Amino acid sequence: MILPHDGTEVTTISTLIQLSVAPVFLIAGVAGLLNVLTSRFTRTIDKLELMDSIINTHEKEDDACNEETQYLLQRRKFLIMRMQNVNASIFFTTATGLMIALVIISVFFSSLFSFNSEVFISVSFILAMVFLIIALMLFLSEIYFTNQFIRTKKKSTHI
Repeated sequence: MILPHDGTEVTTISTLIQLSVAPVFLIAGVAGLLNVLTSRFTRTIDKLELMDSIINTHEKEDDACNEETQYLLQRRKFLIMRMQNVNASIFFTTATGLMIALVIISVFFSSLFSFNSEVFISVSFILAMVFLIIALMLFLSEIYFTNQFIRTKKKSTHI
């Protein structure tokens, strides 16, 4: 026996998918930002490991007080600050993606289980935007610190 079908279920699902398209594009943008941030994070770690290796070599040669070692130690502190900044930005960008995913799931669940989730969806989306703003501000400051360092960098053969 075939039950009558009035098409409202398909229309509802279609509307839900339309409502979730914008947040899905936002997640794609967040994923791109995460890719950039993790690349910067990885490059910073690689530079730190290289500096640690050079500093350890200098210490083994009892040459720890020379000018190059002092410069490398100063540069290392700067790179650690950058690494912490990018790490915090990665955290907030990931939290943004999580909140957007919760928004998408809530849209579907509220329709499927017939409950009102407007407040939860609104708060989740607002939190996602706050997290994204924080992540972008941290990223912007990391770029600023890097440019500032490049402008004031010693003219030498150091790393």
